[in-house]
Amino acid sequence: MTFNYKNVYINNTATITGPYEAKGPLSKYFDKSYNDLYFDEKTWELAESKMITESVDLLLNKVNKTKFDIDVYISGDLLNQIVASNYAAVNLGIPYIGIYGACSTSVLGLIIASNMLDANQVKSCITSTSSHNNAAEKQFRYPVEYGGPKPKTTTFTSTGAASAYLSNSKCGIKVESATLGTVLDSGIKDAYHMGAVMAKAAAKCLYDHLKDTKREVGYYDLILTGDLGVYGKEILKDYLKIEYNIVLQNYKDTGVMLYDREKQPVYAGASGPACAPLVTYSYIFDKMYKKELKRVLLIATGALMSTVMVNEKTTIPAVAHAVSLEVAEWLI
Repeated sequence: MTFNYKNVYINNTATITGPYEAKGPLSKYFDKSYNDLYFDEKTWELAESKMITESVDLLLNKVNKTKFDIDVYISGDLLNQIVASNYAAVNLGIPYIGIYGACSTSVLGLIIASNMLDANQVKSCITSTSSHNNAAEKQFRYPVEYGGPKPKTTTFTSTGAASAYLSNSKCGIKVESATLGTVLDSGIKDAYHMGAVMAKAAAKCLYDHLKDTKREVGYYDLILTGDLGVYGKEILKDYLKIEYNIVLQNYKDTGVMLYDREKQPVYAGASGPACAPLVTYSYIFDKMYKKELKRVLLIATGALMSTVMVNEKTTIPAVAHAVSLEVAEWLI
């Protein structure tokens, strides 16, 4: 299912990260970074919620708006019952839609917001997503204090929050179209190999987007996946070539871009709902504003697992959603 939009724009964004991201290659592009994973809070979960609240406050200042100017707030995260987003919504006091798409949440939020704006049901919307390494590890694997060994295919959950302000006002980056993905199950049970779990869903989403829009991969200056990591990235390329006869051009993965794997112990690269928007809203948007990139297809991927199902040795399904972002005509 692909949606085409006539008048939807991401007017501005805000990004907040933790200490690992601040030491990575994209650090200068982030709005704010903390050097303590607690962010002056008592728990990892409250720290993650604080990141969301601060990213929205920062965004409102950037666009010179107050919370009373926002029609809808959309947010999601990895924690049970999306509690980081829920608690942030309490502080913000904006009409709220809580969503869950695992690491695909950022693009899912953009699609929901864009559909409402394109239908003239709202005039302004903020979407947010977040993740926190220690909070996610505690929930999905083991508390980091255990110091348990991990295989090289493991991805490192990013710590950060990213928010975007969308409206019909013609400034910023245009949301040109978007494709909702389908949930696929590759038969993988390994929670330490998320790249392999999600690669097939990313391939199907890209194929569907190109088919629906009647485009070739060369139409985009950059095709960007959410957080497949170094191994999932190669699996995606091989699968696309074998299954769909698609050879990827100008392709990068945000999970590979967020950290310096040679200097930081992040295994196969970054993951988490914050990974894709942290890279896109900062570094990629900077490239677009400088007109170094004009058309970008962002495909955010998500592994739809739960600790209960993983412990029961059930296979892990995955989903991917895509959004086509373009430099507005007046900026070209």
